[in-house]
Amino acid sequence: MPTRDTQHYNQLGQAISFPVQWQAKPAPSFPTLQGNYCRLEPLALAQASSLYSAFAADQEQRLWTYLPYGPFTDLTHFTAWLKQQVGSKDPFFYSILDQTSQALGMASYLRIDPTHGVIEVGHINFSPALQKTRAATETMYLMMRYAFEELGYRRYEWKCDALNAPSRQAALRLGFSFEGIFRQAAVYKGRNRDTAWFSILDSEWPVLKTKFETWLAASNFDALGNQLQPLNRL
Repeated sequence: MPTRDTQHYNQLGQAISFPVQWQAKPAPSFPTLQGNYCRLEPLALAQASSLYSAFAADQEQRLWTYLPYGPFTDLTHFTAWLKQQVGSKDPFFYSILDQTSQALGMASYLRIDPTHGVIEVGHINFSPALQKTRAATETMYLMMRYAFEELGYRRYEWKCDALNAPSRQAALRLGFSFEGIFRQAAVYKGRNRDTAWFSILDSEWPVLKTKFETWLAASNFDALGNQLQPLNRL
């Protein structure tokens, strides 16, 4: 089977990439994604108050520094922004709900390209109550699994401000490969953004899936909920 490590040439002796049998894949239908620790539901206005309260726990408003919108001064302004996102197909926003159906964060699919099987995860905003929890990691696992297994896509992307150190660290922990920095890629909030690019390929997903499921298993946590094996060491 052709691999990325095998060099191929055309009849002119020019180097070309390995052949693939590929047909365009379907666009996402954005179903509810159910996990053991969280549930991802399409964003709805009914979740505005719950989300705003969760985000408001970040009194320093660090959550909004690297997002192109926010912070919001009150629930009215947040709801007005949320209303603009509901129904959008690209980006498509999910609300992240805990086991009690309390909304604690958001994430989205964007730059969706069914023709080439490419999809990006972004607009990730985890409230303090969601950060560094099993539900946070499971959120990323569920979104990856849907992209690779249900949609059959080839490439899953993560991009962030190159100065956003926590986001870059999170991408590496989750198994993304760093691909480089696009300099002066965007302007937001009156400042420049150099964008760091990361990706996971479909060929890498089976191994990553096993790592996620091993880490998420109840047996990987002690009685106090502390992890026994870090994800990036599995």
